[in-house]
Amino acid sequence: MGVVPFAREGAVGAPYSCRKGLRIMKVLLLKDVHKLGRAGDVKKVADGYGRNFLLPQGLAVMATPGTMKQAVRIRKSADELRVRLNQELGTVAEKLNGLKLAFPVKAGETGKLYGSITTAMIAEAIETETGAEIDRRQIDTQPIKLLGVHTAGIRLTIDLVPEITILVHRETEPPEAAYEAEVEDTDIAARIIEELEEQEAEEAAEQEAAEAAEQEAAEEETEAEETAVEETAAEETAAEETAADTAEEEPAGEEE
Repeated sequence: MGVVPFAREGAVGAPYSCRKGLRIMKVLLLKDVHKLGRAGDVKKVADGYGRNFLLPQGLAVMATPGTMKQAVRIRKSADELRVRLNQELGTVAEKLNGLKLAFPVKAGETGKLYGSITTAMIAEAIETETGAEIDRRQIDTQPIKLLGVHTAGIRLTIDLVPEITILVHRETEPPEAAYEAEVEDTDIAARIIEELEEQEAEEAAEQEAAEAAEQEAAEEETEAEETAVEETAAEETAAEETAADTAEEEPAGEEE
């Protein structure tokens, strides 16, 4: 089945919607897609993900009334293929599940590698150890850039995702040293968290002190304003009393 052309926005039955500014499209999966769904499922995905990946790769088509009529056939065909692949790859999954791969590397004092362990390197190591040819795109991990123990899933099918362990250790140390690096990383993380908490506590104390000083200054300013108002009122009252006394002391004018 070819890729169905994109429906125009606003057309009747157009598989588009907008949510909080994000354009969403509805697709019918033609193949199983990791972490998304199985063939025959209808899913809502981000427009860019559908336009740039799912449709060009032949993994999905637009979910229009026409394509939806084929959903049952697509699902049935995919179920049959999945059963067959699960049976064929079951032995491979058993070989891979729990497999440990060691990578001796050069790294700095902090454990950061001079380079990285890529999925291509992992695929090559898997073939060397087991004879199984795995596409690097089936390996679910980012490039590894730190010493220690890492895990990765191998996506054979949507049902078969055996997990392997990757030991990254210094060239001058045995593979088991990767576990010690993992402990050191944990200790470093704990120290970083402790330092951050102390820093946050200090900042909170400084903030509290600043707020207290600001409150005190505001109270002093208010008190000064009140004092000034009282003094002004007292001066005005005194002036009024003096004027009244002066008026009483003046002699009355003589009558003609």
